[in-house]
Amino acid sequence: MYTNHIIYQNYIRIFMSIGFGLIGASSIARDVMIAAIRSHPNCQVKSVFSTNIERGKQYALENNIPKAQGSLEDLLNDDDIHAVYISTTNELHHQQVLSSARAGKHILCEKPLAMSLDEAQEMISICKDEDVVLATNHQLRVGDGVRKMQDLIAEGAIGKPLAARVFHAVYLPEHLQGWRLSDPKAGAGVVLDIVVHDIDTLRCILKAEPREVVSLSQHAGMAKHGAVEDGNMSVFRFENDLIAQIHTSFLVKYAGDGIEIHGTEGSISINDFLGRESSGPVILKNADGEHHFDATQHSIDEKTINFFVDAIKSGTKPGCTGEDGERSLAAAIACLESAKTGKCIKI
Repeated sequence: MYTNHIIYQNYIRIFMSIGFGLIGASSIARDVMIAAIRSHPNCQVKSVFSTNIERGKQYALENNIPKAQGSLEDLLNDDDIHAVYISTTNELHHQQVLSSARAGKHILCEKPLAMSLDEAQEMISICKDEDVVLATNHQLRVGDGVRKMQDLIAEGAIGKPLAARVFHAVYLPEHLQGWRLSDPKAGAGVVLDIVVHDIDTLRCILKAEPREVVSLSQHAGMAKHGAVEDGNMSVFRFENDLIAQIHTSFLVKYAGDGIEIHGTEGSISINDFLGRESSGPVILKNADGEHHFDATQHSIDEKTINFFVDAIKSGTKPGCTGEDGERSLAAAIACLESAKTGKCIKI
């Protein structure tokens, strides 16, 4: 089976267009990812899997998808499917990734990659064994603004980075106020939904890993379950001794969002970095004055798909690897543990 997978994947890499199967008839796929997949000249959405086959058929009809399937096995046995996009609830990612890898399908999996580090590490290992690409959909890291901040810091524009602040407090849209607020077993709460994104973005910008965290969670009234947090403030210490504050919430309507990095020789910032098509400019302040850099995104989701397809066809890295997903998950899990215990937690 392994040898057959290798031959099959090499054939796809060289000759074929890529047929995608959607694992999960989700709103994020409908609103964003289907269009991003179709924007690539060598990609098509071929099928969608939903445990509710009637819902799946309606979803396929509304989104012009040729097939709907009521079992994961049927989708994975479909020779028209070469890659899958997984956007089910978090507790399902682990087994769905393993099944997809063993069927020889390349995988783009929504964040958080898994519910535990053991699960994430097994997913990474099996994907390597089966020679399939595993990418985590931390799409914020591929935005023009984030990449420009990364480049400027690497060039020494602000000297040694000392501190960072991420403000990502939003109001959770009504159509998403379901399991994210009520189901701890599915990974509900603002930490696994938003903090994991923000720490991944900082890891990308700083090219450094967080080593410890102190965290306080908030239960401000939106979450329906006492164990589910709807707000959080955390301070992470990175390996280069930089300290970073992250504020996230599901209840704040007008805060806006942004990233600041402060160094020995200057500061760099971006507002509205969450925009899928555009963001505010990157602003650099140092001894030379204030400089603005355009940060038009040109669709971070299309970029994610481009990186993923390049990884399949050319062996390059996707925008966010499985290993990146595992490291950012480790930081989020430590954040939750700190909030629970009141202690500083090593990552």
